[in-house]
Amino acid sequence: MTQRLRASDLALLAEESASTPMHNATLEVFDPAGSGFDYRALVELVDRRIAFVPRYRQVLRQVPGNLANPVWTDDPRFDLAFHVRRSALPQPGTMDQLRDLVGRIVSRVLDPHRPLWEMYLIEGLEGGRVAVLSKSHQILVDGVQTVDLGQVLLDTSAEPKDLEHDDWQPRPMPSQLGLAVDAVTESVRRPRTLLATSRGAVARLAHNTDKARQRASLVANALAGRRPAPESPISGEVTGQRRLVMVRTVLEDYRTVRGAHGTSVNDVVLATVTGALRNWLLARGTPSTAMRGLRAMVPMSVIDDDLEGTSLGTQVTPHQVTLPIGEASPLVRLHQVSYAFKAHAETGRSVAANRLAGIAGFAPTTFHALGSRVAAAAPRNSHLTITNVPGPQFPLYAAGARMLETYPVQPLLQGQTLAIGVTSYDGAVHYGITGDLDALPDLPVLGQCITEALEELVDNSTGARQRAPRGRKKAAKPSAQDISRKGTS
Repeated sequence: MTQRLRASDLALLAEESASTPMHNATLEVFDPAGSGFDYRALVELVDRRIAFVPRYRQVLRQVPGNLANPVWTDDPRFDLAFHVRRSALPQPGTMDQLRDLVGRIVSRVLDPHRPLWEMYLIEGLEGGRVAVLSKSHQILVDGVQTVDLGQVLLDTSAEPKDLEHDDWQPRPMPSQLGLAVDAVTESVRRPRTLLATSRGAVARLAHNTDKARQRASLVANALAGRRPAPESPISGEVTGQRRLVMVRTVLEDYRTVRGAHGTSVNDVVLATVTGALRNWLLARGTPSTAMRGLRAMVPMSVIDDDLEGTSLGTQVTPHQVTLPIGEASPLVRLHQVSYAFKAHAETGRSVAANRLAGIAGFAPTTFHALGSRVAAAAPRNSHLTITNVPGPQFPLYAAGARMLETYPVQPLLQGQTLAIGVTSYDGAVHYGITGDLDALPDLPVLGQCITEALEELVDNSTGARQRAPRGRKKAAKPSAQDISRKGTS
């Protein structure tokens, strides 16, 4: 029996445009180290694991006359080679070159006539490393019936699991007449189908109305010679081009700050982001009136025993917090952020980081996708989205190759030119900062500010003298202001 697209997924499809692709991405860096991990090995790995996520071999079919929501059907021309692709950097490829390539790839909308995902093996990275970039549309990953493909590709051992190849054959594609008859029959027998269809129609109407209202407002402002003031320093029109910044930090630093102030690692991450945003905006010459706070959508995982069919045991819910970027003291910022999340922790429904990190497979890819879904569905009254997901603190492998780094690449919502994803893995905390290429040309400065903000928190928690043996020489590194004056590429 075919499965219909839910109204919430239909609303996500309505949000998509050339300037706002609604897919999540993850960039992972591997060390082949004699494992033989190459394009062929990746194709074989996906071929053996894709049976765990059957939605990745399905396409959407529209019902004639919109009698019901679209249905998922097996793709009769499914070609794994179309989805798993090969790319390369000019050797020796740098991380900056990798960042630029990823920015171009994630800017492209997925082909709606094929299963909504792509994966790239990127060769030529310096040190003999390779990278894997995966893109999955938000409607593929709901955490209930489908998880992200990346969650099932990694193993805890260099010896990959011996899984038999499945003999998958696509089920026959239903005809247009068959789709229409099924829609009418299902609407009569199952009132929920009619309700879902009505909700889908409302979602499309609301989206079109909102777009028309935005266009009318722009025309009126233009005729009157007015330019609407930006809602925040990082608000603005989103174009179709993306810029990615990757930052790798040490998890032990966050634990040091947590231990000194009785907060959580999540609090320290958010305080680090807050401090980085403050320093970055100051380097841009942002006026003090715009430094009073930024509203961030920070999706949180909660325990929900009543959630039917949940494969993860938790539900992701929206949580909005005002980041105190106007506060000069890093420790005061930390405690303000911690207080903002205290109410969530006291509900008794919050999920411990070790529980999330212990979910089978590499769950951060799925939770980042769920977080972006929640942010897209929530009322658009935040300036940016921040997803922070703890991962396992031990190495993982793909076909014998050890994963060294992992960076989430979050989608941008209309009006929001910045999104930040954070994943902790194997003793490190990785930041994937996604920005609009035209709106935020100085985004690399924000990456530098992440490192400086964390160092500032650690210095105020333990003292610079205690950190000297770790080999960090803060004075030798240019500040964000220095980088801003020199300009960025």
